[in-house]
Amino acid sequence: MRLFDKLFRYEAIDRIFSDREYVQALLDFEAALARAEAKAGVIPAADAQIIAAACRVEQFNVEELAAQAALSGNVAIPLIKKLTELIAKQNKDAARFVHLGATSQDAMDTGLILQLRRALEVLDQDFARLTSTLATLADKHRATSRRRAHLDAASPSDHIRFHRCRLAGRHSPPIARASRNCAPRNLTLQFGGAVGTLAALSSRGPAVAKALAEELRLQMPSIPWHTHRDRITEIATALGLCVGTLGKIARDISLHAQTEIAEIAEPAGEGRGGSSTLPQNATP
Repeated sequence: MRLFDKLFRYEAIDRIFSDREYVQALLDFEAALARAEAKAGVIPAADAQIIAAACRVEQFNVEELAAQAALSGNVAIPLIKKLTELIAKQNKDAARFVHLGATSQDAMDTGLILQLRRALEVLDQDFARLTSTLATLADKHRATSRRRAHLDAASPSDHIRFHRCRLAGRHSPPIARASRNCAPRNLTLQFGGAVGTLAALSSRGPAVAKALAEELRLQMPSIPWHTHRDRITEIATALGLCVGTLGKIARDISLHAQTEIAEIAEPAGEGRGGSSTLPQNATP
């Protein structure tokens, strides 16, 4: 159902979390893993190049992966099997090193983190535009008087300060802090292997993990974290704080724009803010 997409969805974010982009994120992990293992001397560099070159979503049938995931329990299992088959057609030796030392959860969690990083970059740009607009409005309405304080009439001395203080306060703590500050420490590599100890890579495990984090430009955790979901939760919480701040702005606008007050209004536009019954309405 697409009828409400423009109301409740955001195309820029939808593209990042599409089926194809999710598969590509998993493949990005596999390509980076091969390069990291070559850097650590675990696999030959030539084989790593073959693996990385095959990690392109165009070579995979996403619908088939979806059907196979219903049987295997996750997408990574059929994806890695297909990737191994593709590489084996070119070089059987290189195929032996696909996904070496990793587990499905490593690919899925790190793939999700790569998607979240892209999404947060988009939102950071949006918030930067928002804060710039608010700063411009604050400056433009430097002398605009305020008439309300906690829904009551404000004192005369407060009138002059309305927009300058209120708008300037919007683009500081909640949005900027929530959208940016949580990202670096939570955009973290997940790499632990089958039992979370990198045992399959023996003494080379830490070196491969470090090289992999560098390849993907992710933070290196002290231990594998896939059973600890606080990083994901913190990102979701930060976005929730942003939603709360935006909702506060929207509520202030609607309160000041109501008919009995009518102290501010949004610009009019074709098809914007109307009513199917009350033609005089200009719903914010």
